[in-house]
Amino acid sequence: MLDDALKAQLQQYLGMLRQPIRLIASLDDSETGKDMGELLQTIQSLSDKVSLDTSGTDARKPSFVVARDGETQGVRFAGLPLGHEFTSLVLALLWTGGHPPKVEQDVIDSIKSLEGDFNFEVYMSLSCHNCPDVVQALSLMAIVNPQVKTVVIEGGAFQKEVEERQIMAVPMVFLNGQVFGSGRMSVEEIVAKLDTGAAVRDAAKLNDKAPYDVLIVGGGPAGAAAAVYAARKGIRVGVAAERFGGQVNDTMAIENYISVLETDGPKFAAALEAQVRHYNVDIMNLQRASQIVPAPTAGGLTEVHMDNGGVLKAKSVILSTGARWRNVNVPGEAEYKNKGVAYCPHCDGPLFKGKRVAVIGGGNSGVEAAIDLAGIVEHVTLVEFADALKADAVLVNKLKSLPNVAIHVNAQTTEITGDGQKVNGLSYKDRASEEVHHVALEGVFVQIGLVPNTEFLKGTVELSKFGEIVVDAKGHTNVPGVFAAGDCTTVPYKQIVIAAGEGSKAALSAFDYLIRQPVTA
Repeated sequence: MLDDALKAQLQQYLGMLRQPIRLIASLDDSETGKDMGELLQTIQSLSDKVSLDTSGTDARKPSFVVARDGETQGVRFAGLPLGHEFTSLVLALLWTGGHPPKVEQDVIDSIKSLEGDFNFEVYMSLSCHNCPDVVQALSLMAIVNPQVKTVVIEGGAFQKEVEERQIMAVPMVFLNGQVFGSGRMSVEEIVAKLDTGAAVRDAAKLNDKAPYDVLIVGGGPAGAAAAVYAARKGIRVGVAAERFGGQVNDTMAIENYISVLETDGPKFAAALEAQVRHYNVDIMNLQRASQIVPAPTAGGLTEVHMDNGGVLKAKSVILSTGARWRNVNVPGEAEYKNKGVAYCPHCDGPLFKGKRVAVIGGGNSGVEAAIDLAGIVEHVTLVEFADALKADAVLVNKLKSLPNVAIHVNAQTTEITGDGQKVNGLSYKDRASEEVHHVALEGVFVQIGLVPNTEFLKGTVELSKFGEIVVDAKGHTNVPGVFAAGDCTTVPYKQIVIAAGEGSKAALSAFDYLIRQPVTA
């Protein structure tokens, strides 16, 4: 089950346990049940602080609970937590065993203060790189607050449940039997959703903060680089971000960032945040900007208003709000989102095993998605608006070599159809003949590029016809003291390495702006 290297690593982690824990297993005779028994025996053999009880009687089999010694409640894993979720298992073991989580104390206090009965079920797939954040957040909540119960369910092992609940995207979270949310969520987001007074308290904290020398709005590669470069100047720096790492969190593989041979998005995002925190930058997560009010006079303070009502002030501002997946905007897309319409083939692809799917988009991301899905699903239909695929030739040749792929170029998607519950097809128009075709299928993956997160800037900062922030060679916008960097700007080629360079440049420009302001008495 685990190779020698992984066993040695796991044994090292288990050495950090501060108190005994127990594994309570409810097994069956399935292959997954046998593998689970072997995995649990291995864990138990690696530490004298771990005991194993195989007399569990939970109805959901195979599953096991990670609990404190003498207790029966804890985090339950249904199915094998391997792949991307092996780290989630290790953290559940450590946290249950008293090892402190790397989470701010105020977040822990907020979890402890939650009142009520919270029964969470989170469905995940082992190939989903968005799932671990949610699994780990809900695991921590169950360990910290006894009123929170969490079951982590591997969809592949419980396919009947997945079909009955019509789960077509992961992570999918149910609270007390009702859908709570889907997609990546941090522990702060989940707690804020449960604690209705959190937004008001958070806004008050923002209002009490002293003005920054540089305030960065957005925490992706551009924002992180800007924060590091600005903080190294010895000035007061803050970062307000919806989620640190931004779009990078949704990237599966990164193989072209110079000096880093290979990594994945979540690891890269975590490394970005760790480096920024190293410089004592004030990071404010879960913050969405709603308005920017430029300084009334040269050298004055610019205000950034947040959705929660809080207001931050700064002598200079760097906008690095990034971009998000572009919607195809046809009937059925919104109605069937997470009911067959998906945007992450790595996360949700395994849920469509043996089924028919479509990919909308013929650029690199669309062709890569089609190639990836072709190895899982029964058939892939790729629909591209232009008269030729725009992806790199090597990818196009690979796609055309696959026997279970159909390619339609010069094709305009007109509708995503469904039966009221889930997707059942896609309609497209041949742009040459005007003939409309319908393809019967169960899933549609939208891969048509990005749209900048700049709507809140309209009327304040100059934007291009595509909604990008217009910047010069030094990252200046048309507003004095306001700079911009990354995928939200007019700088071409939306790449991580380019965003990082532009963020560094914007920070240097902001510092140059600051030192040239007149000295006030």
